[in-house]
Amino acid sequence: MNDMNEAQFYSKTKNNAVACSLCPHNCVITESKTGICGVRRNESGKLYAAGYGFVSSIALDPVEKKPLYMFYPGKKVLSIGGFGCNMRCPFCQNCEISMETEYEELRGNAEYVSPEQIAALAKKYVPDGNIGAAYTYNEPSIGYEFVYDCAKLIHQAGLKNVLVTNGYIAREPLEKLLSYIDAMNIDLKSFTEGFYRKLGGSLEPVKETIKAARKRCHIEITTLIIPGENDSEEEIETLAKWLASLDSEIPLHLTRFFPRYKYAGKPPTSKETVYRLCETAKKYLNNVFAGNV
Repeated sequence: MNDMNEAQFYSKTKNNAVACSLCPHNCVITESKTGICGVRRNESGKLYAAGYGFVSSIALDPVEKKPLYMFYPGKKVLSIGGFGCNMRCPFCQNCEISMETEYEELRGNAEYVSPEQIAALAKKYVPDGNIGAAYTYNEPSIGYEFVYDCAKLIHQAGLKNVLVTNGYIAREPLEKLLSYIDAMNIDLKSFTEGFYRKLGGSLEPVKETIKAARKRCHIEITTLIIPGENDSEEEIETLAKWLASLDSEIPLHLTRFFPRYKYAGKPPTSKETVYRLCETAKKYLNNVFAGNV
């Protein structure tokens, strides 16, 4: 380990354990172990950002793919992914990288890329329509230190930073990062606490992230519609009403589910269901989009 990769937002506890305060899990991590995310690791009583700079994917994507439909439409964004996640969604679309929790495998399956290299790549592709960098594919907030360092350099270059996230992050680190974030797509997976418990998370912290981010940057919300899980008109109506109570202009993407990961045996969501729920949400929100249809 290198001291330069020491994590932020933790404290030391008994017996060389550390308490991570990056996200609402507040993991207490014993020596040589990682938190739920798989990439924040205790070595000799210090917490390290073990995934710092280890990149699983880099691509120049249309900004609409994030999805961001109302933030520089028609442009592209350099998209960067790492490893790990702080939730355990059985329907994960990127499970090969998000569910990677073995530190040695993580380092073996990735290429190290420095924040300076990311900034240089972002600037290189400006003539091709690139507006900046998007931190995406896996959950970017668990790679907080790398994302923060990249975002600062991207911002200094006069480019934009985009965070595609589940929103499961504590308020202090979020507010610090938002100084450099221009847009977020936040995955609001459901509007019930029971559903979030199945994913190993909680609804309220995600709502708090949405409220905080709305005041600081452009936001769009995505909800993946899964048959028999979160596809009732009542739930989507409640979700849309809550978003509208913040701002009726917040874009909402209701996205069609396809079988994946532990939900490989489930049927895909029908197009009719997605369109019907979009009409429900449009009673309260002015910008509702059907995805994956």
